[in-house]
Amino acid sequence: MPPLLRHGIEYALVIIGSFFVALAFNIFLLPNNIASGGVAGISTITKGVFGWEPGLVQWVLNIPLFFTGLFILGKNFGVKSLVGTLVLPLFVILTSDFEPATPDPLLGAIFGGMGVGLGLGIVFRGRASTGGIDLAAQVLHKFTHLPLGISVAMLDGMIVLTSAIVFSVEEGLYALIGLFATSRTIDIVQVGFNTSKNVMIVTEEINEVRDAIFSEIDRGVTVLSGAGGYTERERRVVMCVVQQNEFIKLTQTVKRVDPGAFVVAMNATEVLGEGFKTT
Repeated sequence: MPPLLRHGIEYALVIIGSFFVALAFNIFLLPNNIASGGVAGISTITKGVFGWEPGLVQWVLNIPLFFTGLFILGKNFGVKSLVGTLVLPLFVILTSDFEPATPDPLLGAIFGGMGVGLGLGIVFRGRASTGGIDLAAQVLHKFTHLPLGISVAMLDGMIVLTSAIVFSVEEGLYALIGLFATSRTIDIVQVGFNTSKNVMIVTEEINEVRDAIFSEIDRGVTVLSGAGGYTERERRVVMCVVQQNEFIKLTQTVKRVDPGAFVVAMNATEVLGEGFKTT
């Protein structure tokens, strides 16, 4: 793909994703006082307490956070992330008059979280971000050396806790549901619904197992060198990645060839290469 076209698609993804985030915020989360983390959650709280316009609050917070992160972390976050930082609050303002989709806070939390996750997943596919709490978490990580995931969880947790104090404990719990729905939907957008299996097979019948997988499953294998932890005897391990619907057939084939084989299966959510995704 020509670089100009690729960059155009990425900018389009940032803008489209930002629109979905803003729409979900205005029709699901904000009307039900669901502050499920992030700068959007802060703007929900300030709307409830002070009546401030959420889009303006997000601009006031996002822009300084972006440039603070740029200065302190010394990284080039890129123009696309700056576009996301600026465009998202704009869409929040433009969609602020849309009618709420539901007065039910549970439905608002679930579908609002999914909508935000869909939008953020699209933005991430455009290799950008919408700034906000993620940048604040990176700054916290730099100065405290806390793991980045813990830093994000702490900041989002503080926002959810504040929402429980400002609104109610029940609405704080709905915010947690929304936060979970967002994270799971981002995962789905990023890696899809199909989860493959990475299977490790420890067997004495290495050649027979390998040939059976070739002929009956039609999958390639990689033979790894290993050693028994107790015996220290050299062992070879067959590694094979299969689709979910091939997993049972694989284990049955291995057990038929070598009933004593030791099989370990792990989820593989992103597999690139022949027979799987190519890009």
